[in-house]
Amino acid sequence: MIDSVKKYKWFILGSCVLAIGLLIFISSPITDKKEEDGWTIPSEEQQETEGTEEKIVQEPDAKILVDVKGAVKNPGVYEVMMDERVINLIEKAGGLKEGADKGKINFAERLIDEMVVYIPLIGEEGENAIISSSVTQSSNSKDEGKININVASLDELQNLPGIGPSKAEAIIAYREDSGLFQTIEDLKLVTGIGDKTFEKLQERIIVK
Repeated sequence: MIDSVKKYKWFILGSCVLAIGLLIFISSPITDKKEEDGWTIPSEEQQETEGTEEKIVQEPDAKILVDVKGAVKNPGVYEVMMDERVINLIEKAGGLKEGADKGKINFAERLIDEMVVYIPLIGEEGENAIISSSVTQSSNSKDEGKININVASLDELQNLPGIGPSKAEAIIAYREDSGLFQTIEDLKLVTGIGDKTFEKLQERIIVK
């Protein structure tokens, strides 16, 4: 019996060492190993949060309605993205008709909701601007009847006290060259409009 134990003692000793090693390996936390390797499996709550954030980022921009008239192939009301420009609207309307006056078109003009875009023909009288608004009244009572100088047409501007054809054209030219007015006081930056003229019309105008 003693001889048998001596004969297999190394085998028994090796088996014990192997068993102890397996016990140590099994008892080691799997998460600790993952953290040491620099990665972890996100929880279900984290996955749901990340999915929600991704959906928010991919949400489309707001859409608006704009009416295009005049020298375009398919005039009408179009749904466009809020950050689109006049050139995008013209493309949606099938492009310009032959004879459209490109010199009067600010292709980079940013579109706004309820805008009316009029494309004139070469030599057309009485319409020097492509942007006008069919809505001159605000939903707020304090703006009722006021004219939005950012979208008003040549004829609408001439309804203002102290504004004749030349000053109306100057307002439109400034708007197309320098961009939309940020405040009504910016109107005084237009050539020919001083403090006296501004005082006459400041209660009749708004900017949007």
